[in-house]
Amino acid sequence: MNFISRFARNRGALIGLAILLVVVVFAVVAPMLYPQSPWRMVGRPFMAPFMMERFPLGTDTLGRDIAAGMVHGARVSLTIGLVSTLVALLIGVPLGAIAGYAGGFVDDALMRFTEFFQTIPSFALAIVLVAILQPQLGSIVLAIGVVSWPPVARLVRGEVLSLRSREYVQAAVTIGQSTPRIIMSQVLPNTIAPIIVMGSLMIGQAILLESSLSFLGLGDANLMSWGYMVGAGRTRLIDAWWISFFPGLAIFLTVLALNLAGEGLNDALNPRLARGRD
Repeated sequence: MNFISRFARNRGALIGLAILLVVVVFAVVAPMLYPQSPWRMVGRPFMAPFMMERFPLGTDTLGRDIAAGMVHGARVSLTIGLVSTLVALLIGVPLGAIAGYAGGFVDDALMRFTEFFQTIPSFALAIVLVAILQPQLGSIVLAIGVVSWPPVARLVRGEVLSLRSREYVQAAVTIGQSTPRIIMSQVLPNTIAPIIVMGSLMIGQAILLESSLSFLGLGDANLMSWGYMVGAGRTRLIDAWWISFFPGLAIFLTVLALNLAGEGLNDALNPRLARGRD
C-alpha cells in the first residue's frame, strides 16, 4: 500500500487536509477578495454578522471588516508558521545530526546546550526576544524559530544514533567518505519522515505562539493577524462576541487541521506504528 493510500485511510487526516486547503485558498486570494487594507474603516462599528451582505462577519470596534481581517490574517499566520518552522529546522536538524553522529564530548556539549534552551519557558523567551528586537515580522519569525528548535535537535539526534551503526553507513566510512558527506548523503535522507511529521505539527504550534504574541500586543503593527483580532475584541465579548469569536475559531480550526494532517502523515510514513495502534 503506497503513501497516498495509507494517508487516505485516515479520515481525520483528510478532514484536516481539507480545512488546510480552504485556509490556504483564502490566504492566496485575499488581495483579490479584499484589495483594500484590512485596517481601513469601512462601516459602522459593532455591526453584527450577517446584517449586511457587504460585511458577512460584521465589523469591529472601529468599523473594520472582520472578514477582510480574517483572510488577510490567514496570510500572516501561515507565513509566520511556515517560515519560523523552517528556521527551527535549519537550526535543530544540523545540531541534532552532528550530536548523534559524533557522540562523546560533542554530543554531551550540544545536548547540554539544547537542554539549556528547554529549561526556559518558550513563550516567555519569545516575549523577551520580540521585545528586545522590536515587534516586527522578522523578529517574530526569528523568536519563534529560536524557541522551537530544541525538540527537533533531540528527535534528529535519536534518529541518527540508531542509523550510524547501520551497514551502509559503516560501508561509507570504510571507503573513506568524509563525515559531512556521510551525514548528508547516508544519514539525513533516512530521517526525513519523522522530520516532516514534526514540522507539520510545529507549524500549528508556531501559529499559536504568534497569535499569543499578537494578543499581548507584540505582533507586527503593520500586519493584521488573527491573534491581534482576538485581543482587540476581548473587552467586548458580551456585546460584540463576533470580533474575537471568528478569528479564534480560525486559529482553532487551522491548528486542529495541522495536527490531524500531521497524524495522518505519521501513519502514512510509519505504517508499522499505525498498525500497532489499530
